[in-house]
Amino acid sequence: MSQEQIRLVEARAKKENVSQFEIGDRVNVHCKILEGDKERIQVFNGDVIARGGSGVSETFTVRRIVAGQGVERKFPLHSPRIAKIEVLRSSVVRRAKLYYLRDRVGKATRLEQRRVERNVETEENKKVKTMKRGKKAAAARRAAAAAKKASEE
Repeated sequence: MSQEQIRLVEARAKKENVSQFEIGDRVNVHCKILEGDKERIQVFNGDVIARGGSGVSETFTVRRIVAGQGVERKFPLHSPRIAKIEVLRSSVVRRAKLYYLRDRVGKATRLEQRRVERNVETEENKKVKTMKRGKKAAAARRAAAAAKKASEE
């Protein structure tokens, strides 16, 4: 096959709506499973510990613990067998591959959660406010709600 033919096949095989996820994210991978003439969706939940390859042949590895035993599964990113990839939470990582998690068990396998910010419009002044997670942010939200309630009374 010539290079042009290979590019045409790759362009047809590549998915357009691939969800964005990174190393360290906890994901649900919805896989299509064929059983006889029936097709069903099976969810594989775990942490993304590696990504490899490029283009159509890009893959990612998901690791989870089942009954105290580590299970890893490698998925082709652009496979038609993958229905969707749901990102449940993001983690702070400083490495491209998280193979060191293989040696850890229990609470040691937990990754630090990345702070999530979201924009919320307030009703009175229609300005965009950034909401943060954490104890201090929750206390600040409670204080603001109490002040608003006191001003209404």
